[in-house]
Amino acid sequence: MKKLWFKRKTYGWGWTPCTWEGWLSIFVYVVLITMFALNINENMPAREGIPTFILPVVVLTLALIYLAYKKGEKPRWQWGKDDSEK
Repeated sequence: MKKLWFKRKTYGWGWTPCTWEGWLSIFVYVVLITMFALNINENMPAREGIPTFILPVVVLTLALIYLAYKKGEKPRWQWGKDDSEK
């Protein structure tokens, strides 16, 4: 059995980190998003914001979702714990 970095959320759809590798990937994601946000300045034209911030955020978010899908439990909608988990 593979080691899971992310487990299913108890409520809703998605994942939450459950190992240090999962938490590290979330930390790296937040640091990279912050770095891109700090590169935006008030004198920058609005159309430069797309390649400077929006595109990297979309790519990083898709990469994080892919990582969670590959290293986590199979996602599904749930509301509370299963009967088998209680």
